[in-house]
Amino acid sequence: MTIASLLAPVTGQSGPARLAHAADWMQGRTLYGGASALVAYTMAVRAFPGLPPLRAGQIAFVAPVGEEIALRAEIVRQGRNVTQVRSEILSEGRTALSAFWLFGEGREANALAPAAGPENWPGAPEDNDIVTHQFAPSFVAKNFELRYGQCRGAEHGATVRRWARLTEVHDLDPVSKLVLMGDVMPPGAMRAMQRQGPISSINWSFNVLDPESRSRDGWYLAENASQHADAGYSSERLRLWDAEGRQVLDGIQCVAVFG
Repeated sequence: MTIASLLAPVTGQSGPARLAHAADWMQGRTLYGGASALVAYTMAVRAFPGLPPLRAGQIAFVAPVGEEIALRAEIVRQGRNVTQVRSEILSEGRTALSAFWLFGEGREANALAPAAGPENWPGAPEDNDIVTHQFAPSFVAKNFELRYGQCRGAEHGATVRRWARLTEVHDLDPVSKLVLMGDVMPPGAMRAMQRQGPISSINWSFNVLDPESRSRDGWYLAENASQHADAGYSSERLRLWDAEGRQVLDGIQCVAVFG
């Protein structure tokens, strides 16, 4: 159970922790962004039980996150409906990841504007071909099943879209699953690169549209699209839809494009 074992050292108590199973989620020198964000989110909810549902997160990927870390969390402000929490992962005494979480109670809706479904709906995940992991990071091959979410051979611009689900049987709550999966696709900028080179996420800000999402068979349609790429950086929009085409996560990210 790699997810449970990864999160087991996160007790909600500030101080050192050893992520003994981090190797299953490493991307180069650091934990995959979704996994490190999940560690920080888990720290927040275990430190302060009984929080309202998560509505938004802002995450700064500052430095590599490995096995030996320290964790801390604090309530920044707690109001009648909204609680704002900061949690951090430290490595060698310095901040490696800083996260700001917004938890909010639901209330009677005064504004209604449903998110649009994805353009060019690819059809159900089981109707699309399996994606091989030939060029994917090892953590993807270990932990995710991918299927195509775009027509192969067509022009997609600077957009990467795939059906994705966790291969492991797990007991993650819906929000934890969205945090873990929300950053699984490579940046869309890779389709606009003129030559091969490293790509690194710098931050990730997202809104949770459905904190109770339980998509059929665990499938989510994940999309990363570069909105603008120049001067070594790309502004990316990250979205997740469930198997019925309902958007459940909406985010934006700054990515460093090297080479």
